Amino acid sequence: MIILGIETSCDDTAISLVNEKGTVLSNVVSSQEVFHKNFGGIVPEIASRKHSELIGYAITETLKIAGKSLEDIDLISVTKGPGLVGSLIIGVETAKAISFALNKPLIGINHLEGHIYSLFLGGPKLSKIKNPFPLIILIVSGGHTELVLMENHLKYRVIGRTRDDAAGEAIDKFARFLGYGYPGGPLIEKLGINGNPEFHKFPHLTFKGSPYEFSFSGLKTAGIYFLEKNPAAVKNNLNDIAASFEKTVVDILTERTIRAAVDYKVKGIGVVGGVSANKRLRKTLTTEAPVEVFLPEKTFSTDNAAMIALAGYRHFERGEKDNLLLDVYSRLEIE
Repeated sequence: MIILGIETSCDDTAISLVNEKGTVLSNVVSSQEVFHKNFGGIVPEIASRKHSELIGYAITETLKIAGKSLEDIDLISVTKGPGLVGSLIIGVETAKAISFALNKPLIGINHLEGHIYSLFLGGPKLSKIKNPFPLIILIVSGGHTELVLMENHLKYRVIGRTRDDAAGEAIDKFARFLGYGYPGGPLIEKLGINGNPEFHKFPHLTFKGSPYEFSFSGLKTAGIYFLEKNPAAVKNNLNDIAASFEKTVVDILTERTIRAAVDYKVKGIGVVGGVSANKRLRKTLTTEAPVEVFLPEKTFSTDNAAMIALAGYRHFERGEKDNLLLDVYSRLEIE
């Protein structure tokens, strides 16, 4: 089968063609970063307008790279949520139009579930293991931080999530306060490479009775207070501050994830979402985890449509499909 994946949950217009084995035939991501960076974050109205302008070109380019036509598509898989409603509508309505015109099946996918299936795309070792379950999956991005127990394909249980800011969101806001643009994560990582991560100890917040839950709002505030009270350190030790803040975020993510892996006696840990591309997080988890850690190829760590296509095939294989009444959801649970 050839599955067309469409992902427009936020600010990237992503289109992909994938087969049922998870082999990526083509993968196009049209970034809107240049349109949002001056605002310090994503402007929803700009995002939806740009999706409507770019999606046709992205589909054409995807087909061209794969040497396919619309008639070759067997299934259309599209992100239905969670995300920005205006952005999601562009993707879903495009998917409906193609489904109607070609009389091909349509399926709506949870964006977070898509990230989980980035682990099974093509190259990564996890796609070649016959029975890797159960797994602990850490979903970590600018909008989401969750720990999910994956008991089998399409069978999930959320065991922990952030109570306020997501990890990526806290890093972005910290970077913005330092005077850097959006997105802040790659900039903080770049600064921190040459810094001393032990320069300053930022606080770790834990919840009694909730060992797998996260909170990054307090850390973000502590980081901003430190910057306000220590202008000399900002001037002379910027790399050290960035490294210390980044290390704190990574330590919190690592500690909760490893605890969940031990408590639930899983066979492995999967790390997905935009922040999974962070080098410090990858190195720390792979070094300290008592089980094997699986990571998507960096190309598929951030938002992409290949992961949506593969997740869609898994649901279609189980006999599921949607109709032209498919709706979009700003909030959507993975369970």
